[in-house]
This record gives sequence, C-alpha cells and structure tokens, in this order.
Amino acid sequence: MLKMVGVKKIYGIGTAQVAALRSIDLEIEENEFIGLIGPSGSGKSTLMNIMGCLDVPTSGEYYFEGENVKNFDHNQLADIRNEKIGFVFQNFNLLHYATAAENVEIPMIFKGVKPKAMKVRVLELLDMVGLADRAHHKPSELSGGELQRVAMARALANEPRLILADEPTGNLDSKSGEEIIDIFENLWKEGHTLVIISHNPNVSGRAKRIVKLIDGMIENNGQ
Repeated sequence: MLKMVGVKKIYGIGTAQVAALRSIDLEIEENEFIGLIGPSGSGKSTLMNIMGCLDVPTSGEYYFEGENVKNFDHNQLADIRNEKIGFVFQNFNLLHYATAAENVEIPMIFKGVKPKAMKVRVLELLDMVGLADRAHHKPSELSGGELQRVAMARALANEPRLILADEPTGNLDSKSGEEIIDIFENLWKEGHTLVIISHNPNVSGRAKRIVKLIDGMIENNGQ
C-alpha cells in the first residue's frame, strides 16, 4: 500500500537546516497494524504527515498504492486525503460550534455525498463508536473519550483504506484510552490499514508490527 525509498525531509535553509527524516526506506502492506514509536523529535509526526500527503519529501520517492506521490497536483493530493486516508489527532480537531453529527459529515460534504445518504452514514458511524445517542451534542458537551470517538467516526466517513492516528489516546484517561484502542483493533480486523503514533505501551503493544524511529532514521522496522 505504501512504499518509501530514500525519503528525506529537511527544514530550514543554509546553515540553519534541520534533517527531520534521513533516508527512510519503508513498506507497509494492506491491512497491517503498525505502531510507530520513538522519542520526541525522532521524526514520527513528520513521517506520518508525508504518509498522509499533508507534506512532501525534500528528496526520495513515496509511492501510495503504487503511484509516485510527487506526480500528483494539489487537487489530486486533496482527493487522496479526503477519500483514501482517515486522520485521528491527539487534540481531536473538531469544530467546536458543530454537533457530533455535523463534524462527522464534513469529509462527506467535501466529497459531494448526497444529504440523505450522508445522514444514514453518519448515524451508522456514530452507532459504531457507541455515540448514536450523542449525535446532536457539541464538543463542549462531550467527554475526552467521546470526542475521540467522534474524531474516529469522522476519519471513517469516506471509507478510507488507511487510518493514520497521532497519539490518539494522549489526552484520555486509561479507561477511555483502552476503549479507543479496542475500536482501532476492530477496524484492523475489518480490513483497514492502521498506522498509530504512540508513547503509550498499551497502544504499541496491541499493534502487530512496531516501527521505531531514532533521530530521523528507522532503527527497527519490525520485519
């Protein structure tokens, strides 16, 4: 599904350059459950941003579903992000003025899903994450665990093949975190490909393969 060859990411110019990633070679097959670990500053988030087509390498090649990402224009990259990749963030990134249902609708609105089909899909997703009865609540009326469930439902809105999660349990208590991990594991069993950044050993312990980054380089790719 994903293949990186010699991927580097450098920030800054001249003598102020910082190498966030140094010659990354990595392959991820469909329906893998990857735990991406490493200390702060090791390049995990940068690597995930490139995987998710939110950023591009300074050099090297990144292939998504067999196609070289550098050949895509901005619109094609936006389509990939909206239709093939689901994102889950530590801080949820929900619209505070919108209800849970309205937050889940957002990716489908951009895709042009018809209102009737969208309403059915939203209720299916909220039911799947156990929040059908909270559909009309705004983020300020939800707990941290519930907010992350809404974020997961939103990530699944357009039936993505790949789910990228950056510290998805980082702001949750242990019970809520375990519930979120259970949902991720069920998604993997249903056929999704998962890549999860986490410092939480309970999360990485549930992953089926661990990729460890140190100083922008892969120390161990779990194979």
